[in-house]
Amino acid sequence: MTTRVPVVERILSANDRMAEKNRELLDRTGLYSINIMASPGAGKTSLILKTLESLDGRLRLGVVEGDLASSIDADKAAAAGLPAVQINTGGECHLDAAMLSDALNSLPLSDLDLVLVENVGNLVCPANFQIGTHLNVLIASIPEGDDKPYKYPGMYRGVQVLIINKIDLLPYVPFDMDYFQRGVEVLNPGVVTFPVSCRTGEGMGDWVDWLVRKVKERRE
Repeated sequence: MTTRVPVVERILSANDRMAEKNRELLDRTGLYSINIMASPGAGKTSLILKTLESLDGRLRLGVVEGDLASSIDADKAAAAGLPAVQINTGGECHLDAAMLSDALNSLPLSDLDLVLVENVGNLVCPANFQIGTHLNVLIASIPEGDDKPYKYPGMYRGVQVLIINKIDLLPYVPFDMDYFQRGVEVLNPGVVTFPVSCRTGEGMGDWVDWLVRKVKERRE
């Protein structure tokens, strides 16, 4: 009797093996890595650039930018002085471990402390593909609305850090923070959360100080 293995299961299994290899490479080179996920326009690139600014040289950053097309975000990172690699997925709605493997081989890993990976803007597919990073971070933004944890539970359930961006818009946008946080807490109790504004810099100090501590703890 022949056992049939679903195609999706085979794909995810192969991806997970490659993700393990990525993690081994990062650990071997002493790097800490973060997978940044969000919907389009939530502020992934803005967070990366504001993080660089707020770190003030405390960590050496490299960036991997994932998009369906164009090099706009990688160009912004490079203009800010960051080693940056662009991944164009050609229509795929997420990064996978093989894509990240190719990108890591294009970065000067021995000269870095931290690699920030900007995943494709999507609240569904990226949650299903491990890529080998140490930390999964989700950016939620105020203009998206307070119902996203209820609509996209898989994404909110699978992250270790939640960044609530664009809090400077709270006076102007209908957003029930209590309702939003109740939805998050049901899915991901105690998730580390940072309310920030990448425009004004509010809250960025707490996020960056926490990040520096995580990188140092990794090395100890």
